Amino acid sequence: MATTTEMEVRVVKRQKLDSHIRVEQNRSAPTRSNIFAPFRTVGLVSPTAVPFTSVPLGKTTFQITTCIGRSLQTYDLQRGLQLVFITSPETPGAITATASLGKNVVAAWKHEKRVGLWMFKRGKKVAEFEASPGQHASISQLLVFGPWIVGCSQNSLEVWKSDTMEHYTTIHSRSTGKAGGFSGQITTMPTYLNKVFAGKQDGTVEIWNISTGKLIYSILPASSNYGSVTALQPTPALSLLAIAYASGPLIIQDVRADKPVLSFNTGNDSRLSVTAISFRTDGAGAGEDGRKAGVMATTSRGAGDITFWDLNKGGKKMSVLRGAHSPPSMDGTIPGGISNIEFLPGQAVLVSSGLDNALKTWIFDEIPFSPIPRILHSRGGHAASVSTLKFLPGQSEGSENDGKWLMSASHDRSFWGWSLRRDAQSSELSQGNIRKKARKAGLLNSSLDLSERGTSLEELKAPRITSIACSLNRDGGIGAMPGNTSIWSNDTTSKSKNPSSSFSTGWESVVTGHVNDPFARTWFWGRKRAGRWKFKTSDGTNVTSVTMSSCGTFALIGSAGGLIDMYNLQSGIHRQRFPTKLTPPQIQRLQTSNPMFAQNSSGSRKFAHGEGKHAAAITGIEVDSLNKTVISCGADGKVKFWEFSTGMLLSELDWSLTSIGGMRFHRPSDLIALSCDDGSIRVVDIDTRKLVRELWGAKGSILDFTFSNDGRWIISSAGDSIVRVYDLATGHLIEALRFRSQPTAVAFSPTGEYLATALADSVGVHIWTNRSLFTHVPTRQIGPNDIIDIDAPSPLGAGGAELIDTVTKTAANPDGDETDDSALSKIDQLSSDLLTLSLVPKAKWQTLLHLDTIRARNKPKEAPKKPQAAPFFLPSLEKKPNGISADSALIPNEPTAGSRISKIANPTVASTSTFTSLLQTFTTTSDPAPLFAHLAALPPSAIDVAIRTIDPAPPYTECVAFIRALTARLAKRRDYELVQTWMAVFLRCHANIVTESSEIKEALQAWRAEAEKEGKRVGEMIGYVRGVVGWVGGVV
Repeated sequence: MATTTEMEVRVVKRQKLDSHIRVEQNRSAPTRSNIFAPFRTVGLVSPTAVPFTSVPLGKTTFQITTCIGRSLQTYDLQRGLQLVFITSPETPGAITATASLGKNVVAAWKHEKRVGLWMFKRGKKVAEFEASPGQHASISQLLVFGPWIVGCSQNSLEVWKSDTMEHYTTIHSRSTGKAGGFSGQITTMPTYLNKVFAGKQDGTVEIWNISTGKLIYSILPASSNYGSVTALQPTPALSLLAIAYASGPLIIQDVRADKPVLSFNTGNDSRLSVTAISFRTDGAGAGEDGRKAGVMATTSRGAGDITFWDLNKGGKKMSVLRGAHSPPSMDGTIPGGISNIEFLPGQAVLVSSGLDNALKTWIFDEIPFSPIPRILHSRGGHAASVSTLKFLPGQSEGSENDGKWLMSASHDRSFWGWSLRRDAQSSELSQGNIRKKARKAGLLNSSLDLSERGTSLEELKAPRITSIACSLNRDGGIGAMPGNTSIWSNDTTSKSKNPSSSFSTGWESVVTGHVNDPFARTWFWGRKRAGRWKFKTSDGTNVTSVTMSSCGTFALIGSAGGLIDMYNLQSGIHRQRFPTKLTPPQIQRLQTSNPMFAQNSSGSRKFAHGEGKHAAAITGIEVDSLNKTVISCGADGKVKFWEFSTGMLLSELDWSLTSIGGMRFHRPSDLIALSCDDGSIRVVDIDTRKLVRELWGAKGSILDFTFSNDGRWIISSAGDSIVRVYDLATGHLIEALRFRSQPTAVAFSPTGEYLATALADSVGVHIWTNRSLFTHVPTRQIGPNDIIDIDAPSPLGAGGAELIDTVTKTAANPDGDETDDSALSKIDQLSSDLLTLSLVPKAKWQTLLHLDTIRARNKPKEAPKKPQAAPFFLPSLEKKPNGISADSALIPNEPTAGSRISKIANPTVASTSTFTSLLQTFTTTSDPAPLFAHLAALPPSAIDVAIRTIDPAPPYTECVAFIRALTARLAKRRDYELVQTWMAVFLRCHANIVTESSEIKEALQAWRAEAEKEGKRVGEMIGYVRGVVGWVGGVV
């Protein structure tokens, strides 16, 4: 196969620009996508620092409400933290605090200088509180007690009445500024009527009467070095208040006596100061046997551990739950730590939420007693932004799971599988027992600094995933390789990894490449866990791309050094290298041979064994459907085609003036798309190995791209924060969506239902529905003014409302392009040289042609029978209340003698009279358009009646006018199929009068001449086009 040079690339046809379409400069920019509708956002559980809120439902269960930005999500504890509600509508700004009011949830939000308070019930907004005049600072905590709702900001306490939702008063801090303002911690205590305890930046706790607005008392810290108050929580004992300070001390204070009762030292690191306190209230958990009351739990936003304290006998540290949540990374790029903990009232259950986007419940075992709880339920997601997306391919076309699962990888080194049908099925793929590994390495030793442990725990996971490949043809589901097997090993001789044991159960179905790592790793998708193998590159350089064969047996990995290695997934054995590894004699023979190009009989380049290695990192690998050819691309600007079985290079495309960043393969059409550093996407047919399309328009590097399921579109995301949709058939850019942050990854579902996008500033995955499944989507070329500024879907999404609106508006806007009403007018005929069909549905005029056959088929075969006697439990219908029999009531009224006039006035006859008047109008104006518009709007039966009722009596004026109208329409080359259909019906109904009138004969001869002339013209054009296409095909 000949080598394609850069000169050949330049002559390839590029995307067409519609110069005849001019967009008005003053036209307003579109506000929503024509192709995609927002569906929902998955993967958001607790990504913010706003503490969760618990609402008891009776005595059996609780509902936990977390904040995910501008919405709240509610989980049912009894159903295993199943998501039950997502609030709607979204608040205008980010939610800063939440609280429960009975079975309702109150949320405070801030947008620019606006601060508001909304109340939600079962996910719906039910009320809005009166705004506080002059309030511009965000509310950091809400407190609900009695008839009051109190919000704490930096310099004031805002008070509302919970029954009337009116703003009651504003309490300002006596001393303002960084050292004198409120710290954002407020609480109340039982039996203290209308009293609020507010912590301050200087360590003071002030007691305010919110009914009168007066300061009652101030609790001073024992030392001025304690710092600000970071947590306040009343104990189960009356008048005892737990106060945590920024420098580390935690004091149990007797409020009545203003004396400390207990004092604890939680550390001297201000980054790890206690920010959440909770007390166990079920009367157990303390003491050596766990039968005493008095357990306190503390945690910090700077760490992922939960510490449990025994308050008996002076208080002591009882246990530490290490790694309850992921700690923040040392560089600050990955959030972590615990935002809130809470013992459920009267339960041995602890709820925790973290900035690692996780919500967990923990339960304490009583028999045998354990001071450290075990995990009960868990919901989570990515803690950092998503870097890679890929839809799971279906096991077979049309299978139940087709398009259901979405895989995602993040900067936090996690690998998740998301179910788009049921949130509870989403889970993280296990990388082994991280806690066990940390315990063996001594990382959970309490003597180590928490920040050091956080860094070490992060390193126990595999590096960040950069590429994902998957094939389910050999996936064994949850039963694949049963038993405990070691993960990510190169030992292929272990008995636990005997290939024969996986023959009947299947083996790994996912392969991933990782950043700055020379190993590619395998995963069991069915078991949601790490696999047995890690495959190393043969040259020892880092893995830059991975793929799998369609049969699911082989994994291919590309290296930064330009080599490709192929491994068998069942046995883990290295099977091939591209190019093949040469023996010393072969190397010597190659060095002594003529380095000039060897030519085969066809004149194309012939490559030898071991020749053709990429000169730079490999950025993409794919295998064709028959395992015959391996396609690779690299940063050296070359696309290479390798023989799968021998590893020999067959041919290559040389684009040395550019660097290729990635490759995507669409198997049904055998097309590959390659992203280049010049902002273009080039499409190559792997059968002919020639460039077929160049798609331009991106500004900046292309971050990710993908094919649509049917291969019609290519969707790309670029550094200019725009997601572009290209139509491959025309080469047009048909959609451009500009986001507020960079879209780092895109993926298209194999069913064509969903588009998934990931943004740099979000830990969730945004799902969009494909409008083209429900309505027509325009594929015209768009201009710079057609770029759409759009926001990511909300967690609840549009609920299908936009799709319903789209379908209902299709009739009013058949072109499906809402933005073109002012720029483009409806065009019935593009050119007078084109033979144009009508917009009448095909079924309508075909029904008219076969109307007699349809009537004969629908005619009843036997006379209607009298209904049988009714069952005994139904009343008799022999007589009606007015004495009329049932039989007589069923008999239709016979027409009266004067009904002949009524027949003339019926709708069918009325339409016929309109038809007659339009025929008369045509004889004077010679314009058949009104006549055709009227007939095209009638149903087939009415058209048949109108043609049959044309006056057949001499001098045949109506017949001649109708034939001439059809001839005039045919001469304009419009409504071709209607003209032929109506002429066929006319001849069938009035064939007996054609020979009786010379005028009718002349009109029919004129129509016949026009029809033959048009048929000959179209036939000559089709013959010419067929000849040109045949010649071009023969030359190519």
